[in-house]
Amino acid sequence: MWQRFGRPKNFDYPWKPAASSRTKRVPRLLRRFELPPDYSGIKIPERPKLKFIERAPAVPKVRREFKNLRDIRGPSEEATEFTEGQYGILAMGGGYLRWGHFEMIRLTISRHMDPKKMFAIWRVPAPYKPITRKGLGQRMGGGKGAIDHYVTAVKAGRLIVEVGGYAEFGEVEHFLTQVAKKLPFHAIAVSREFMQEIRDKEEERRRNNQNPWTFERIIASNMLGIRKYLSPYDLQYKGRYWGKFFLPHRV
Repeated sequence: MWQRFGRPKNFDYPWKPAASSRTKRVPRLLRRFELPPDYSGIKIPERPKLKFIERAPAVPKVRREFKNLRDIRGPSEEATEFTEGQYGILAMGGGYLRWGHFEMIRLTISRHMDPKKMFAIWRVPAPYKPITRKGLGQRMGGGKGAIDHYVTAVKAGRLIVEVGGYAEFGEVEHFLTQVAKKLPFHAIAVSREFMQEIRDKEEERRRNNQNPWTFERIIASNMLGIRKYLSPYDLQYKGRYWGKFFLPHRV
């Protein structure tokens, strides 16, 4: 009876590997795990937190100047690449940082950052540009007003602050995004890989553009006499920057 209802002698289970296979099979559950990040080249400095920024420059006398739009117009040529950290805040437009913004960045990052395994550094200088203002109720004239406060000019594509250490992007993204939303211009939290991915996408859009009538070709050919309505900055930046704003959709 048991021989009749028992399994055959030469029966093989479907999950049992064949006897002739010499390769070792890896279980499917182990294939889902990713390799941990490499922190071999990271070194925590002696002072990992952001240093305090002075409200005014330490100079005996500052010359008052105009509020020039060229200070925040166009792409940045400074602090566009990471130096020590892996993550940071990238400015997507131009604007001015006041002393209150520096304090907000310093306090927010210091509150969420673990100084034993993380560090942060500034990528923008301290406030240096004087902004003048006249008192309420004063008459017009009488020369330029007195210095009220100092600001730092920031252009699009510049890193504001860098964060690095033994941490992944998911651990720092929430408080970097919180800081970026409070800045007076559009900014995002980025990593080294994410910033490179943004640049690759822009290059791919420019290379695979199917529209022959690009902004650069229209202004180069002066179609319909459009040059008399454009400024020299439109010719220089090919319409990708309008004042302090960056227009990423233009190719």
